[in-house]
Amino acid sequence: MKIKTLLFLMTSLFLGGVLSARNTGSLQELVKKAVEVNPKIKSLQAKLNVARENISIGTNLPDPVFTVGLLNVPANTFSFRQEAMTGTALNLSQTIPFPGALKAKAEVKAMDTLIVKQEIGDLKNQIAQQMAILYYTLQEKRREIVLTKESVDLLKQISLVAKRKFEVGTASLENIVQVEVQITRVKDKIEALKGDAQSMQAQMNAYLLRDERTTIATPKIRPISHEIFVTDTLLKLAALNRPLLKGIKLYQTKAVLQQKEVEKKYYPNFKVGLQYTLRSYNQTTGKNYPDFLGLVVGVTIPLGYGGNIKAQVNKTRYLQDYYGQQFHSSLQILQQSFGKINAKINELRSREKLLSKTMLPQTIQAYQAALADYQVNKIDFVNVIKAEDDILKIKTELAKLRTSYTIQIAQLKFLTGSKLTY
Repeated sequence: MKIKTLLFLMTSLFLGGVLSARNTGSLQELVKKAVEVNPKIKSLQAKLNVARENISIGTNLPDPVFTVGLLNVPANTFSFRQEAMTGTALNLSQTIPFPGALKAKAEVKAMDTLIVKQEIGDLKNQIAQQMAILYYTLQEKRREIVLTKESVDLLKQISLVAKRKFEVGTASLENIVQVEVQITRVKDKIEALKGDAQSMQAQMNAYLLRDERTTIATPKIRPISHEIFVTDTLLKLAALNRPLLKGIKLYQTKAVLQQKEVEKKYYPNFKVGLQYTLRSYNQTTGKNYPDFLGLVVGVTIPLGYGGNIKAQVNKTRYLQDYYGQQFHSSLQILQQSFGKINAKINELRSREKLLSKTMLPQTIQAYQAALADYQVNKIDFVNVIKAEDDILKIKTELAKLRTSYTIQIAQLKFLTGSKLTY
């Protein structure tokens, strides 16, 4: 009973591991894992923490200054009791910036946290794009391997036909050799495709920081959908959601806040000081003189020698214009990219329809007819091999069209920063 129980538990654990591995192979889960372990994202998280702490630096009142001084000490005796004006001065002063200056500075620094968040979002977006391209390319290679193996099976059937005809003297040995050579070529192609698939899988595992041989499951390739993507709509989505564009707008907003901060320099800062002077017993007069209390208020005079403040204000204005133009330039580039991708999608959609509805059925019929004609000696053996090769080429091309479509959609998701429906 103990042995049976042990075997049952081991089987359950094994099956549980297999099932859990199958349930964690979706692209979304792989991207999520890649984002979690990415070292650069972790470094940006640290950069975000630095930006948060930096907000408090230099945006609060400066510390008050306490000084101790000696006043009117006679140089001939250095006595504190010789002269009535001799005393010990205790000073406490506080600098007070113009109202709103510290707040303006804090608002500028707070923008850095928002900018770093967009940097993190943009990196996540890039990881999702790169993982998607590798994932769909791996999917394509595996489908091509399956199709090529099917081609080997067809060639083996052709080989059987050629051998039967050779046995009855209606085919030459050359036909058998030709089909065996073709089978070898196709098998060599399978090995090359396996190498490509392993390369794609190793690159994905590198993003996941795990062993390159870890298996990544890919689902069956889906047909191309008929969803229409409008360029104007894509541009609006990108302006709202693309972290890169949002970051540019935040830089522009930061420049606006920097202008407000600099403009505060046109106004004076204040300094308030309190002085308490301690006086000792005077030996000359025989009196105890009272202590002194003094109050000092200072105001800076913002002359801005050499146009210093004006130059800083102009700099922030030019920065606003720079980031504004950069934003519009990015939208222009995106518009070109969206137009190119939409044209490619339309091409892929038309070609898929032509291949799946017309060319593939015709090629299969041509192969069946060629095989039948070869069996009755109507056509040469080369035509049968060509007909079989045409089937493989069209099925492979069809798989490439469909994975190319999913890669184009992944590009749209990257460029818009949005989760499109496909």
